[in-house]
Amino acid sequence: MRWLVLCAVCGVAVWGMPLFADGEKAKEEKPLVQVALLLDTSGSMEGLINQARRQLWRFVNELATAKMDGKKPRIEVALYEYGNDKLPRETQWIRCVVGLTADLDLVAKELFALRTSGGTECCGAVIKHAVENLKWSNSPKALKVIFIAGNEPFTQGSVDYRVACKMAVERGIIVNTIYCGPYDAGARSGWKDGARLAEGKYMNIDQRKVVHIEAPQDKRLAELGQKLGKLVVPFGRYGAKRLKAQEAVEKEVRKAGAFVAAERALAKARAADSSAWDLVDAVRKGKVKLEDIKTEDLPEKLRKMTLQQRKDYIQKLIKERERIEKEIERLSRERREYIQKKMKELEKEGAATLGAAMIKALREQAKKKGFVFEDEKK
Repeated sequence: MRWLVLCAVCGVAVWGMPLFADGEKAKEEKPLVQVALLLDTSGSMEGLINQARRQLWRFVNELATAKMDGKKPRIEVALYEYGNDKLPRETQWIRCVVGLTADLDLVAKELFALRTSGGTECCGAVIKHAVENLKWSNSPKALKVIFIAGNEPFTQGSVDYRVACKMAVERGIIVNTIYCGPYDAGARSGWKDGARLAEGKYMNIDQRKVVHIEAPQDKRLAELGQKLGKLVVPFGRYGAKRLKAQEAVEKEVRKAGAFVAAERALAKARAADSSAWDLVDAVRKGKVKLEDIKTEDLPEKLRKMTLQQRKDYIQKLIKERERIEKEIERLSRERREYIQKKMKELEKEGAATLGAAMIKALREQAKKKGFVFEDEKK
């Protein structure tokens, strides 16, 4: 029974019919990038989880600078944890935390909630489950990538990692492996072979290192990000709940510092999709019309307005959001140049982090799919 519940949480009905994690039909008019993060949450992996919390928006921002045929991609992220002994043994200590979704704040909220505890790390089993149960696109143009990170042998568990990795590549899913420890140790314990079998990249990081480059633009970007967070109008069945989740993430981000807040502000301006619950985003993207929204699905403030007043109010918020996004984009270009220079210096010192490893692999794999990054245009 618990295994069936696990499948349902991942966005798969218990009778096998895949469902979209955010409750919407796939939007294939945009290029699509789907990334599943499979994180070891056993007792020794607190450093890895902390890096993931801080680096989520960084790699999303990198993808947001890419285009295919002149179009920016829709970015969906999923999150798994594995190797935690607080999870049921019958699931092989695996939990799908969030299915593939464009709601990055939802992913971030769950990342901040993860806690580590010792366990058995079944890499083959978690890859197999992600391949079979996440709602991967059928489009040959979609970039579909798994990142699995941990520090125990890749060979543990009843599911052979070689079978799971071959299953992934047969479905057009790349598996990148990140070993949290010395390169040779990971290579000897199957992590390098797993990436080879699934046409991915094998990398190693020191999970204990937390590398943050504070840029002069961070403070202002953090302020702008907070302003964006206030320009929302929750609607529908889950609007109020999603707004509370966003506020919880913003609280954690403020505690994490200006660097993280700046990265999140960029992601909110470039890649975040809150149209499933935020009326401002939904109207701006043409997904809903105000005249079609039931009064009871609106917040109290809008219920008292006429239709024209609602339209005027939403348009005002849209214009203010666009003004802020333009300033964010301007500051982000200056910030990127500053950070790239500093990163080159740190890379020479061997300061590899989860974010840097993921970005390097994603850029290579995205370019093979036909994506072009802004900083590589001639």
